[in-house]
Amino acid sequence: MGDVVEIDEALVRSLLHEQHPDLAGLDLHGTVRGWDNQLWRLGDDLAVRLPCTDRAPDLLRKEHHWLPALAPLLPLPVPTPLRISEPSTRFPKPWTIAAWVPGEPADRTTISRGDHAADTLAAFLGALHVEAPADAPVNPTRGLPLSNYAHGFVEGLEAAAAFSDIPTVVRDIWEDAVSAPGPAGPPVWLHGDLHPANVVVSGGTLSGVLDFGELCAGDPATDLSAAWILLPAGAASRFFDAYGPVDEATVRRARGWAVLRAIGLIHIGRAGEQGLPGGKRTWGVAGRATLDRVLADC
Repeated sequence: MGDVVEIDEALVRSLLHEQHPDLAGLDLHGTVRGWDNQLWRLGDDLAVRLPCTDRAPDLLRKEHHWLPALAPLLPLPVPTPLRISEPSTRFPKPWTIAAWVPGEPADRTTISRGDHAADTLAAFLGALHVEAPADAPVNPTRGLPLSNYAHGFVEGLEAAAAFSDIPTVVRDIWEDAVSAPGPAGPPVWLHGDLHPANVVVSGGTLSGVLDFGELCAGDPATDLSAAWILLPAGAASRFFDAYGPVDEATVRRARGWAVLRAIGLIHIGRAGEQGLPGGKRTWGVAGRATLDRVLADC
């Protein structure tokens, strides 16, 4: 996986002295390892993000290019990149300094104000889902027709059924979603990765959205699956009412995206239970809860 560098406080502090000396005196604390990046809180209002995977530098550059223009349009705080730092002898990859988004990740806490969270998520996606420019990034795993993922879904579903109770109706929901007509409008901006570890909660409701590394143009149903992935049971109907007119085909595709993401979360949770690299125990809980909520709404 390319150059492996141990990221610790001493390294982060030296990088700040090297490239951002005006920030080097701020407190550095609260390291968190995400999927692609390691995050350090810098002072009260900033975060240092350093890539840990081979794909992460390209994702950080994409965020740095696009997110500053989108962030002012969005009604929730997001980790807007403020500075980008180039590779050096100390650290061989680009890294960024971004705005800190306070709150507790939703995979570690509960959204107790379901109606408020539904309205908040609807307002956020309504603002984000505008027509994307022709040069917006395309993502090979987000925003495309569900038929692109059919083989992987079936394999993942069968594998998950070997260690988790997966109702057979889940495959019916998937097949219905794949058969639904595609989007009638042009590709829109998508977050592309809305799951509980990528949003934060304060006061029982959504208070921020994290990690725009999968930002792309595509089918809004990809993000609308968050009605079941993020929100408490029974909140999806309110979410769709607040989001605005959504045709039946889009809702069907959104359900398909929800079960696709749920199976992925279940597998990552299983890896966490087994202590495997990349595993996260809380994600399996989120995946099973997503399936329960989709099934309850069918």
